[in-house]
Amino acid sequence: TGEILRQQSLSPSLFAEGVASFSDVLIQITWKEGRAMVYDRSSWKLLHLFLYSGEGWGLCRDGDTLWMSNGSATLTQRDRHTFAILKTLRVTLNNKPVARLNDLECCKDYLYANVWLTDWIIRIDKDSGIVTALIDASSLLSPEDKACLGPEEVLNGIAFHPQRGTFFLTGKNWPWIFEVRLALR
Repeated sequence: TGEILRQQSLSPSLFAEGVASFSDVLIQITWKEGRAMVYDRSSWKLLHLFLYSGEGWGLCRDGDTLWMSNGSATLTQRDRHTFAILKTLRVTLNNKPVARLNDLECCKDYLYANVWLTDWIIRIDKDSGIVTALIDASSLLSPEDKACLGPEEVLNGIAFHPQRGTFFLTGKNWPWIFEVRLALR
């Protein structure tokens, strides 16, 4: 239904970005403050605080690890217990780096990322970093809805629903959340 069931505010000095969910904890990163906060999943009590350098744009769970974006063409795989870097992955399309990787979703053998300030979502092979599919999301909003949005109110949200095999897509201040089935080869 989209009804808010529970809400937690952060200090105004923190700009919240990606969240990854595990059975026991939620892990949330911040944009410029270099913080990864680990919360108890039931009580939402802060359990741990990890510090990292650079920006945090997107975060997704991949089994027992995390993938994180920072707005560049490089994704970072991290240990969920220590937030230590396990691997970096340079993302390329036709042998050229794809910058401005933003929100992330981990789904089986692939990572999905929206490319900030565009209508594109890319599917990334998580072993090679090669883009294996381009998804054009430009037709999700009507021209009337687009006219009401500012220049930075763009595609910015991806979540996979494993039971239904669908993705939820939205953007900053968008009036809608779309449930879509991707037709990929």
